[in-house]
Amino acid sequence: MLKNKTFAVIGGDLRQVHLAGLLAADDGYNVLAVGFDREIELASDVVRCKSAAEAVQKAGCVILPLPFTVDGVTVNAPYARSPVPLEEVWGAADAATLITGGKLTEKVWDISRRHGFKLVDYYDREELEILNTIPTAEGAIQIAMEELPITIHGARCLVMGYGRVAKTLCRDLAALGAQVTACARKYADLAWIKALGYQAVHISALHGIIGSFDIVFNTVPAVILTEAVLSDIRKDCLVIDLASKPGGVDFETAGHLGLKTVWALSLPGKVAPITSGVIIKDTILNILAEEG
Repeated sequence: MLKNKTFAVIGGDLRQVHLAGLLAADDGYNVLAVGFDREIELASDVVRCKSAAEAVQKAGCVILPLPFTVDGVTVNAPYARSPVPLEEVWGAADAATLITGGKLTEKVWDISRRHGFKLVDYYDREELEILNTIPTAEGAIQIAMEELPITIHGARCLVMGYGRVAKTLCRDLAALGAQVTACARKYADLAWIKALGYQAVHISALHGIIGSFDIVFNTVPAVILTEAVLSDIRKDCLVIDLASKPGGVDFETAGHLGLKTVWALSLPGKVAPITSGVIIKDTILNILAEEG
């Protein structure tokens, strides 16, 4: 049972701002907030707390942002006037506290075992990762529309990789009339690409074809757009990297070659913070339902 039906939303970007309001308004929970001091207006029924310790002590579920930290010492809280120490969060939690966050590290799991609180990484949830592909794909297409003098309709698009994001991106591009080619290593993925009506290319064959595309979208989180591959790309082609660090593009080489590249990280929070807040909210409630 969630203690006092109370959540503590600590730090984060506009996704967490909307998440706090959604929980308070739509589901009748008590919502406490910390780390939103600068130029941020919270929903009227969200209560601001003076410290993370105060919020954690009162809450049954603590929601940290995605990612939960940038420096490993403080909560990722870009709208806080002063840093929010992670130790303040851990120290105020007890066995009745469920702490959730995005991209939690092994160090945090060790801390949870020592302090005795429950811990869940909502970024590891399949439903969140799947639904996050929607704003990611839309954001990538928005970038392409803004950066290129041609329409998506009729554009020759290469999607590198065929994971969750690539699947949604291929679908959306095709719906807009693009000529979609997807490349992958696994033959099963290549079979699915063909079955869904896209052109399929094994990733080892990139050298021979990559120069024919108007837009290249990378979703593979490993540097596969090396100098040898980049050298074959046309100067008027746009390269959009959607992969998390280290990314999939040798950006230094791409710059020397005069290629136009965009490393589009964390698109859900940038292009659709309200939708992203809904996705996180629904995921958190799914976690609570499973926890009983």
